Amino acid sequence: MPSPSKARIRHAVTIDVLIPAIEKDLQTLPHVIDAVREQVKHPIGRILIVAPKKKRMIEFCRTKGCTFIDENTVLPITKKDIHYRSRTWERSGWLFQQLLKLNGDKLCTADYFLVIDADTVLITPHHFRANGKTLFYSRNWSQPQYFVTYRKLMGRKVTAKSSFVTHYMLFERSQLAQMKREIEAKHQMPWYRAILHSMNRSKQFAFSEFETYANYLYSKNREGMKIQKARNKGLHMNAGQLSKQKVNQLAEKYRSLSFHKRKGYVRTPGAKSRAGGR
Repeated sequence: MPSPSKARIRHAVTIDVLIPAIEKDLQTLPHVIDAVREQVKHPIGRILIVAPKKKRMIEFCRTKGCTFIDENTVLPITKKDIHYRSRTWERSGWLFQQLLKLNGDKLCTADYFLVIDADTVLITPHHFRANGKTLFYSRNWSQPQYFVTYRKLMGRKVTAKSSFVTHYMLFERSQLAQMKREIEAKHQMPWYRAILHSMNRSKQFAFSEFETYANYLYSKNREGMKIQKARNKGLHMNAGQLSKQKVNQLAEKYRSLSFHKRKGYVRTPGAKSRAGGR
């Protein structure tokens, strides 16, 4: 007879996993994928890596048993069409990967899919659906401009008390598709164009896909959400440098670790940004 925990896992909702990535993420990405397979207590359908069509990335997906998706096939626009930069910063790629996530309902086949940043490693067990509710993580940090854009985009103010910008989130395909239909009906243009039109691109932090989707659900069906503290720890080091003992120690206090490498956000005078903010 199976143990109660195994029975719960078997009856949990199956989810896909969607990870936008670029080549600079290949150092951390193996740890991200291994942790998803270990710590996500749902049956996992496919793990999709949405990335530039590069040989290293395609080979990585093959060896890790992931599905490679060419990022330039996901939307009618690519990073080159976005132009989100100033003289000192470059965030076109950062915005592009958010739009890629928001088209996950077209890429994934499971009813629910987990989006996780390519620099974030789960270090404790995670369930995302239980008793008819989706678990969302929150923290007391955000950017005021996210909420300005949300109001322009959705036609209403944010009502949640805390931020949902927490590096990973479970999306429901039908709800995401409905949100995009509502955006298109309100603005009379494709949803991604409406986002670009609604945000102030002179501001370095002007849109959040996680903030937008979670607040959309919060405004519709607060009772269908369970909200917990994110307990994420940012580290400026390589994921492979952490010993198992240190990870276990961190897991006593944190749920996930993010290994930030953000040099790509800075523009070098007279040169192209290396990463476009991704």
